Amino acid sequence: MTLSPPNKEAPHHVLWQLALALALTSAVSLGLARFSYALILPPMRADLGWTYFLSGAMNTANALGYLAGALMSRRWLAWFDAQSVLMVGGAGAVLTLLAHGLWVPDRTVATVAATQALSAQHNAWLAVVRFSGGVASAAMFVAGGLLAARLATSATRAAGAGTASRSGLILGIYYGGTGLGIVLSAALVPWVSGWATPHAWRWAWIGLGLLALLALLTTASLMAGERGDWLAAPDMSGPAANSTMPATKRSFPWRDFWPSLAGYFCFGLGYIGYMTFVITLLREQQLSAHLVVVFFTLLGGGVMASSWLWAGLLQRHRDGRPMMQLNGLLALATVLPVLSVHPLAVLASGVLFGSVFLSVVASTTALVRHNLPEPLWTAGIAAYTIVFAIGQILGPSVVGWVADGPGGLLRGFLVSAGVLALGAAVAVRQRGMAA
Repeated sequence: MTLSPPNKEAPHHVLWQLALALALTSAVSLGLARFSYALILPPMRADLGWTYFLSGAMNTANALGYLAGALMSRRWLAWFDAQSVLMVGGAGAVLTLLAHGLWVPDRTVATVAATQALSAQHNAWLAVVRFSGGVASAAMFVAGGLLAARLATSATRAAGAGTASRSGLILGIYYGGTGLGIVLSAALVPWVSGWATPHAWRWAWIGLGLLALLALLTTASLMAGERGDWLAAPDMSGPAANSTMPATKRSFPWRDFWPSLAGYFCFGLGYIGYMTFVITLLREQQLSAHLVVVFFTLLGGGVMASSWLWAGLLQRHRDGRPMMQLNGLLALATVLPVLSVHPLAVLASGVLFGSVFLSVVASTTALVRHNLPEPLWTAGIAAYTIVFAIGQILGPSVVGWVADGPGGLLRGFLVSAGVLALGAAVAVRQRGMAA
C-alpha cells in the first residue's frame, strides 16, 4: 500500500523516531549480518580448522547472496510495499544469524573419514546460511534506503525548501546505522566468544540474532500507526513516473566512465579483504582483546561520522577526485597495521577505514547525479553496483588464497592495499561530463 505524504510538517519526535527506526535496520543488515563476521572469524577458524581461503570463501558466499538479493529487490519492491520487504528481509536476517550457531560437527565420531564428512557438511551448511543471509540483508538494506529517501523527501516538502539540510541528516542517520551495528557487535561478540564453553562462537552468532530481533521489533514499534504515513510515497515504478523528464534514447556511457568503474571495482576487491580479516590479523599480532574491542568500536564510530565528513568533497567535484582521495586513504588505512603493531597505528587504521569506506559508495552516486541526466541515474547506479559486487565477491577468497601462501595475512593485506592504491590511480583519470 502506498499513501501520499501528509501536507503538514512532521512533529520532531515522529521524524526522529522514524529516522532511528530505519537506522536500526541498517545496523542489522550490514553491521550485524555482514561486518560482525570479522569478529567471530578467529575463534571459528581455531575451532573448525579453516584455511584462510575457506574463511574468505564464506564471505564470498555472503557477497553472492547480497548481489542476488539486490538484483531481486527491484522486483520485490514492485510487487510489495517497501515496509513489508523491509520487515521480511529483517526476519530473514534474524533467522540466518541464529542459524550460524545451530549446528557444529561432532568431533567424537570414531573415524577420521566420518569427521571429515561431518566437517564438509557443516561447511556447506554455513555457506548456504551465509548466502541466504546476504539475500535477506540486501532486501532489508535496499528497502530501508528507499524508505529513508521517502522520509527525507516528505519531511523536506512539508517543512519547506529552507529545511533541505534535514534531508541529508536523515539519510546520514540511516547510513550511519551500519556503524551502530558494528559498535554493538564489538560490545557483544568478544564477551560471548570468551565464554569457557565448547564452540563458544556459536553463542556469539545466536546473541547477534537475538540482538537483531530486538532491533527489528523496535523498528516495527517505532514505525507503527500513523507514523508510517511519513514513509509512504506515490508509486514511482510506473511509466508515468518519469513523464515530466526529458526523453532520452541514450544508454549508460560505459566508455566515458571506465576509470571510475575500474576504481570502484578495485574498491570492492580491496575493502572487503580488510573487513573480513582485520580482526584475525590483530589477534595473530598478539594485540590484547581490549585493544581489539576498542579498535572495532572506533571503526564503527567512524562509519557513523562518515556521512558528514565527506559530504562537501562529494558535492564540490564532478570528476574522479573524490574516489581517488577516498581509495588512497583506504590504502593507507589497510597498510598501517602491516607496518606497525603500535596501538596508535592500529587504532588510527580503524578510525580512518571506518570513516572512509562507505563514502566511496556515496561517491559513485554523486558522480552519476553530477554527470548524467536523471533518466540515466538508475542505469548508472546499477552499472557501479555490478562492478562493485564482482570485486566484493572475489575479494575475500583472493585475499584468503594469498594469505595461505608465504607471508600469511600480512601479504594478503599488502595485496588489498595495493589494489586500493591502484583504484585511486585509475579513478583520478575520470573526467566530469559537460554540464
